[in-house]
Amino acid sequence: MTELEKVLNAMSGESDEIVHNTQTRKDFEELLMMYTGAIREVRTKLEVLNDEFQIRSQRNPIRYINSRIKKPSSILEKMYRRNYPVNLESLKENMHDIAGIRVICAYGSDIYAIAEMLMKQDDVMVLMVKDYIQNPKPNGYRSLHLVIEIPVFFSDKKQFMKVEVQIRTMAMDFWASLEHQLRYKTDGKPSEDISNELRDCAEIIHETDARMESIYKKMQTM
Repeated sequence: MTELEKVLNAMSGESDEIVHNTQTRKDFEELLMMYTGAIREVRTKLEVLNDEFQIRSQRNPIRYINSRIKKPSSILEKMYRRNYPVNLESLKENMHDIAGIRVICAYGSDIYAIAEMLMKQDDVMVLMVKDYIQNPKPNGYRSLHLVIEIPVFFSDKKQFMKVEVQIRTMAMDFWASLEHQLRYKTDGKPSEDISNELRDCAEIIHETDARMESIYKKMQTM
């Protein structure tokens, strides 16, 4: 077992081994602090864009923003599942979603507008774009995922940090939240009937999103 495995197991409550003062634990906690700083930087960028929309267009495309740092147990599980070496260098190189931000928008077009403005900023490096809106997952999941890298300034250095940004509508988020709960209750293996119903609901929600945006656009021309 690597030193990082011991630390992650201890922080997850999966081990009684005392690793409070190891260098690996200190390095891991410092890394989490850096990811927290990266989340603050990206949240600020998104809030500024939302404020700009409010002044120029008299509306806020972003309804709310959630953020999180991935739990040690989830980090370890994913590294095992992807067969990544369990050490700090591997974690920094291979894990793109330690820092996560979820942006909830009113309409589908807002998703792409916010994403485009964020990606155009000259200190944002886009590492990956996955469009699950145009190409939904087999279970019906829709969202736009970006992995970006930004500079974060600390007392003694500038560190480039990765952040995963998920942008979706309120309806998409509603479906994803309920689907996650239902999948958890069935240990990740819902029956075929339930899976089909969930896909049908995803389609209905997607159509409702489109209709609501169409109504909004019609009202703008009145």
